[in-house]
Amino acid sequence: MSAAEFTPPEAALGAARAGLPLSADRHAAVAATANPIHAVVAVLRELDFEDTPPVAAYRAGEEKGDAAV
Repeated sequence: MSAAEFTPPEAALGAARAGLPLSADRHAAVAATANPIHAVVAVLRELDFEDTPPVAAYRAGEEKGDAAV
C-alpha cells in the first residue's frame, strides 16, 4: 500500500482484509473515498499530543476557570 494514495486494487485488498469484500465496480470509488481520509489520518499522526491527558482524566462539569476577567 502506497503512503501517498490507495489504488483501486489496494482499496479492494484492504476491504477484503477487513471482511468487506467489494464488487469490482466499487474498487475505484472506495479508493477515491479512502484517499482523503488517509491524508487526514496521516496529518493527525504527525501531531504531538505529549502533554494532552487521556480522555479518562476529563470530568465534565468539573472544569476550573483560571482566566482573569
